[in-house]
Amino acid sequence: MSPLQVTVIGDSHADPEKYSFCEKLGELLAKMKLIVITGGRSGVMEAVSKGAYQAGGITVGILPSSDKNDSNQFCRVIIPTGLGHARNTLTVLAADVVIVVGGKAGTLTEIGFAWINHKPMIAVKKFGGWAEKMSGQKIDSRRKDKILGVNTLDEVKNELLKIIKGLNIPQPY
Repeated sequence: MSPLQVTVIGDSHADPEKYSFCEKLGELLAKMKLIVITGGRSGVMEAVSKGAYQAGGITVGILPSSDKNDSNQFCRVIIPTGLGHARNTLTVLAADVVIVVGGKAGTLTEIGFAWINHKPMIAVKKFGGWAEKMSGQKIDSRRKDKILGVNTLDEVKNELLKIIKGLNIPQPY
C-alpha cells in the first residue's frame, strides 16, 4: 500500500498567523509520513509545503500553469498542468484526505470536487473562509457524512488518525 496522500487547500494569501499554522500543519503531516499535495503556489499552499519540506516530507505541487517555475520553492515534485482552475480536480483526485484552511472561490470548487469523489475532509475553522462555513455541514442530502471541523493541530492529527483507521491504511508512523 502506498503512503497516504493528503491535499491541503486554502487561500493563496495567508496572514502571519495562518502562515505559521500551515507551516506547522505541513510539519505534522511530514512527521506522520504522509505525502503533502497542494496547488503549488503561495499562501496556504506555500506554508504547508514549507513546513513539510523542512521536516523532510514529500511535497507535491499541482500547478494551474504550464510553467514549472510558477511553483513555490518548497515543492519537491512539480506538476505543471496548463489547466488553470480545472487543475483543482487533480489536486483533489490525488488525495486520500483533504484538509481545508480558509478558502475563497477556488477552494470552494475543490470542496465540491472532494465531496463528489467521496474524499474525507477536515476543515480548519479558525481562519474563516469556506473552511469555517462548511465545517460540520453536509453538501447535500444524498449522503450522511459531514465535513469535519477542527481548530487545532492536535484535532487535525486526531481526525486524520480516525480517517486512516477507517480506510484500513497501514500507519507508517
